[in-house]
Amino acid sequence: MTASARNQPPKPPAGGEAAISVHEISKQYQDRPALDRVSLTVGRGEFFGLLGPNGAGKTTLVEIMEGLRRPDSGSVTVLGHAPWPRNTALLPRMGVQTQSSAFFVRQTAAEHLVTVAALYRADRAAAERALATVGLEEQRDVLVENLSGGQRQRLAIASALVHGPELIFLDEPTAALDPQARRDLWEVLRTLKEQGRTIVYTTHHLDEAEALCDRVAILVAGRIRALDSPHRLVSAAGAPARLMLPADRLAVAEAAAIEGVERATVQGGSLVLETTVPGKVLQALDALTGLDQVMTRTATLEDVYLELTGDAGAEGTHPRSHTREQQA
Repeated sequence: MTASARNQPPKPPAGGEAAISVHEISKQYQDRPALDRVSLTVGRGEFFGLLGPNGAGKTTLVEIMEGLRRPDSGSVTVLGHAPWPRNTALLPRMGVQTQSSAFFVRQTAAEHLVTVAALYRADRAAAERALATVGLEEQRDVLVENLSGGQRQRLAIASALVHGPELIFLDEPTAALDPQARRDLWEVLRTLKEQGRTIVYTTHHLDEAEALCDRVAILVAGRIRALDSPHRLVSAAGAPARLMLPADRLAVAEAAAIEGVERATVQGGSLVLETTVPGKVLQALDALTGLDQVMTRTATLEDVYLELTGDAGAEGTHPRSHTREQQA
């Protein structure tokens, strides 16, 4: 890369128009660097994920994008304008949902949204549209204080949407939700994506980022360690797939001799074959023993994340299997 190229802001993905352009941003708190020359671009209509362990700099980066903090160096453009000094012209074009969203708890869900809409000079119809977008029509007359945790999360997102923003910042919107509530909220987020809104999304749920995000940036100690689509990051990692079948189906030595098998072991009553060419090995297994009860476990974004973050990421992820399992 030439010196002149290094001094240019990154281009939006696939040559599209940028909603956010961050170029060589640095931020330091006393003697601790929070961000170190971070550059990235979020395209219009993109669902962009920010991942990283606690203390990686995600919150600082988002607050700089939102115009809440001033970078020590570098430049930021949001929807074609600088967010700092606090740019009030940008506020109606942005929606922000935080982990600790504030509510008018003595109002109903509908009343709360009407109040928020009025702050942005939006009409009551906007509140009804926001309720429908997040699937809270049946709870419209329920007091906010009586909503469940998942319903409050939906209301927080609706509050960020009620004025029709082009750009939405969502900070851990599914935190503390049960699995079903999380999946329900995923559908809300997919709807926002389909509407063409640009979304910047922070989460510690890596399965969620893999399912929802067009691209993700993984921050470690204030620097971007990886930035690409989840699929490309996983593919580039080259982590082997694991094929599992009953241990008595095939001898270990015979399994190890199959072309494409890198390692064969017996673990927990299963014969486990590690391979980077699972399709070829599955074809060989089909010819030898059939595929009944053969399971495949392929690499996921979490494998990539853990390899990049190491010990720094241990406390920042929610425990789950590091592989995706399916019946062959």
